[in-house]
Amino acid sequence: MKKHNFSAGPCILPQEVLLKASEAVMDFNNDGLSLLEISHRSKPFVDVMEKARSLALELLGLEGKGYKALFLQGGASTQFLMVALNLLEKRAGYLNTGTWSDKAIKEARIFDDVYEVASSKSANYNYIPKGYEIPSEYDYFHCTSNNTIFGTQMKSFPSCDIPMVCDMSSDIFSRTLDFTQFDLIYAGAQKNMGPAGTTLVVVKEDILGKVSRKIPSMMDYKVHIDKGSMFNTPPVFAVYVSMLTLEWLKNLGGIKAIEEQNEMKARVMYSELDLNPLFKGYAVKEDRSLMNATFNLTNDNLKETFETMLKEAGISGLNGHRSVGGYRASMYNALPLESVKALVEVMSELETKA
Repeated sequence: MKKHNFSAGPCILPQEVLLKASEAVMDFNNDGLSLLEISHRSKPFVDVMEKARSLALELLGLEGKGYKALFLQGGASTQFLMVALNLLEKRAGYLNTGTWSDKAIKEARIFDDVYEVASSKSANYNYIPKGYEIPSEYDYFHCTSNNTIFGTQMKSFPSCDIPMVCDMSSDIFSRTLDFTQFDLIYAGAQKNMGPAGTTLVVVKEDILGKVSRKIPSMMDYKVHIDKGSMFNTPPVFAVYVSMLTLEWLKNLGGIKAIEEQNEMKARVMYSELDLNPLFKGYAVKEDRSLMNATFNLTNDNLKETFETMLKEAGISGLNGHRSVGGYRASMYNALPLESVKALVEVMSELETKA
């Protein structure tokens, strides 16, 4: 039985994507070679890379608007460094809404002055700060759109006259936004795109080349743009699966279509969470994430019973992060509504047993 996979990442992928990927591992393009064996410089894989980059821009509505898409290595954590290396000259402003933005701030401070424009750290990140000022003399403003660990999500973004950088690792391609408001977007693939191993970077070219420092080649966005994400050997399998996932999303009707499904899943989940007295949500209601619902039991004596019921229902990956505890239902794009309904059914049944 295929389990209901609520893993926070690496996460669930569409079944048709997994099937195509498994076939490619054995025989790619009916050439008698595995995808894992072919040269990354060969035309078949160059075509994969170009299609993946093109689909990313198309789905985000950024084609022909001065942006380049890159598939790089090192995860979003390397982007904490790359953003600062490429953009930070004097001072930058960061919005601190969770563990990953906190780490981004720490890494950026290696290079220069970083100012927290606002933070929810004192409340263990259970809300998104609002009403803060972003100084116009800063080099850029950095935010994290969705906070996987704490289950919060930015519902709107500030207008500012400096470049805006956004870590969208856990909600990219999940909801409609005006993506032109961002000058640089980065996202680890392992939430809504593909397996761990590659990171999507979408950058507006005209923000680059303005820092005085010498940037190491591997950390220079301009180098990777010039080489078409082929400066060094790319993570072939992760890029291929990401391409397949982006194709799947396009065939569904794009971001607008998946957003409707994601909103339905979130309504079903949060409705149960609000109505069932045995559970309490972690994030404040106005900032709840469409991607990650975080919650605790109100009676710890029911923990063993609840987790036995989850196992019997084939529900996997629900454990919350250690900094929050409790449970976390990650409802990424590929998770079907039926899985959310299965979880809600267990939660409802627990109430009848309590």
